[in-house]
Amino acid sequence: MAASCLVKILTIFTLLAAIFVGLDRNRERFFIFDQNVLQEIAQKNIELYKNDTNLMIQNVAYDLEKKYPGHISVKQDWVFNNAGGAMGTMWILHASITEYVIIFGTPVGTEGHTGRYLCDDYFIILEGEQWAANPGDLKRTVYKPGEMHLLARGQAQHYKIPEHAWALEYARGWIPTMLHFGLSDMIFSTVDFISLFHTFRMYGGCLIRELIQGKI
Repeated sequence: MAASCLVKILTIFTLLAAIFVGLDRNRERFFIFDQNVLQEIAQKNIELYKNDTNLMIQNVAYDLEKKYPGHISVKQDWVFNNAGGAMGTMWILHASITEYVIIFGTPVGTEGHTGRYLCDDYFIILEGEQWAANPGDLKRTVYKPGEMHLLARGQAQHYKIPEHAWALEYARGWIPTMLHFGLSDMIFSTVDFISLFHTFRMYGGCLIRELIQGKI
């Protein structure tokens, strides 16, 4: 009986693994956003609104909605985010199973671990700076407004936002695999269940809207 149960479990696991590998090899077909287009939109608004952070951020959202109609939330809805020891605040512009686009930043600075994901993460600086370093780096890499920092799938870095920064962040891959990193600090460290609730509310609402449109 035990052997039969083990065989069934292994069969199910093998089937699920095969499905995941097949989907992962074809993940590009599920993406609708282009990181280079996002960077162009960011650079345009940096130039137009570099003296007004709120206008810059809001018009980035408006321009994204024009480029990707029906897939961007233009109403500002902010929530704290604690992950990898760093703290900031985010506004979810888009969230689905395979992509998210957010505005992320902090007016007071922060530092921590980037996380290691089954996704590529593009961090486009709108205002301020982000510093980053790989294991063994003796000097930091500095990213300034208009520049894009790529955290490639499977990689991790130490990062810091000195004083303040705001960024347009885009992740593409299997977004649910990022959630344990993005939520564990709120559960086990800050014990901020209000922010946890609002994170699920915002992500869940976007996810349902995208699934209704046939976007995974």
